[in-house]
Amino acid sequence: MKLSRKNGLRASAIGALVVSGALVLSACGSDDNAATPAKEGGTKASSAASNIACEGAKGQLLAAGSSAQKNAMDLWVKNFQAACEGVEINYQAIGSGGGITKFNQGQVAFAGSDSALKDEEVAESQKICKGGKGVNLPMVGGPIAIGYKLEGVDNLVLDASTIAKIFDNKITKWNDPAIAKLNPGAKLPDSTIQAFHRSDESGTTQNLGKYLSTAAAADWKHDPKSKSWPAQGGQAANGSSGVATAVKDAEGSIGYFELSYATANKISTVSINTGAAAPVAATSENASKAIAAAKVKGTGSDVALSLDYATKAEGAYPIVLVTYEIACDKGNKAETLPTLKAFLNYTVSEEGQKVLTDAGYAPLPAEIAAKVRAIVPTLS
Repeated sequence: MKLSRKNGLRASAIGALVVSGALVLSACGSDDNAATPAKEGGTKASSAASNIACEGAKGQLLAAGSSAQKNAMDLWVKNFQAACEGVEINYQAIGSGGGITKFNQGQVAFAGSDSALKDEEVAESQKICKGGKGVNLPMVGGPIAIGYKLEGVDNLVLDASTIAKIFDNKITKWNDPAIAKLNPGAKLPDSTIQAFHRSDESGTTQNLGKYLSTAAAADWKHDPKSKSWPAQGGQAANGSSGVATAVKDAEGSIGYFELSYATANKISTVSINTGAAAPVAATSENASKAIAAAKVKGTGSDVALSLDYATKAEGAYPIVLVTYEIACDKGNKAETLPTLKAFLNYTVSEEGQKVLTDAGYAPLPAEIAAKVRAIVPTLS
């Protein structure tokens, strides 16, 4: 699915960013780029459009988790299945919390999560990863868009403080003085704001909370580590798709979801006043500028990242997330290990990362991608 917006979703190579990789995903489906399927057991697809190495992949691979990466995962699955005959990747977008639970119960080969494993979750994973543990492998990044529907207002600007107060039910009218000050000349109605949040446990919620706790500490007093919505009031919807649909259908609404959902539903998005010279739009390129500054805090085979939510760098969009694929570094099931490694090798490859931009995501920075590419073949 190609997603584009008037504010531009074409990412350039930002510092260390790799803008290469071809991820066109759809959970079950045939390939649109006419790659020649490889024989089961894993020769490479013999099309100029694809160079996916199947590496012995076979049968079904179950995975679950983050809905933030669903649109990217759909593309990856579509391409991989088209290249590797007899392989089925079944990814359930049930939210990060649900994915981690399934992983630690041994129900899926890997989980998608918009936040790194907590210490207690790592400890729990050791029961499933015999002789090893669950590790965080960053795979896709992107902006968390603040989407809204407000007739006559096309370029809404908010800052961290106003966003925090809106979602904490402290700013309840669209013509509130704090919003009006950030949008001089805008025709803001005297109508009630309908704020939507996630009903399920979500890394998207957690990343938004981390941003608000960092950039608007005086106005957002809730637990930044919570994957469950911590504030009172507002309306709830399940998954990023549910929140996006709710915002699309309700006049005077606002919500948060990954940029791909905004572009797919033609939902207007907020530009953020970060203190930089100009408000920053939610684009892949602007998210890339923020993600490129991430620091690796994980050790060994774990590549958990620390993001700078308070960035004031010019053109850096601060509300970002990185989605991890969580797998066992050791102790993976023998029957699914070849498929797991082949699929993750593809998703982190240059080809796998390349199409992220067109899907509204931000490819991994070069240094981080290189670390993950070195780790995936060592999974055992």
